[in-house]
Amino acid sequence: MLPAPNRLTDSASFREAVRGGRRAGSRTVVVHLWCPDSPTVADEDPRVGFVVSKAVGVAVVRNRVKRRLRHLAREQLSLLPGRCTLVVRALPAAAGASSEELAADLGRCLSRVTA
Repeated sequence: MLPAPNRLTDSASFREAVRGGRRAGSRTVVVHLWCPDSPTVADEDPRVGFVVSKAVGVAVVRNRVKRRLRHLAREQLSLLPGRCTLVVRALPAAAGASSEELAADLGRCLSRVTA
């Protein structure tokens, strides 16, 4: 579970990250990272949100994918600078991927957008 300050909940922030942020994709996930330029928010925590559509599978499968991604993203929070907004969108291949594959794809995408 992500701590409350690290959860992305409002749709405006999702939209802002997806439309204005940097993007990197893999077979199982697409990562959008948006970091504001304002220096006043540098001390705040990064926020993470997840998008898992019905294309991934039925509700049980979507929730399992979301739980696995949430666990993997929690481990990566220390790599995110300041008050960045991270949106992780699961692709249909994420339903059949192992945790190791998801971890590798998420790590690779994060390293591309933070570089």
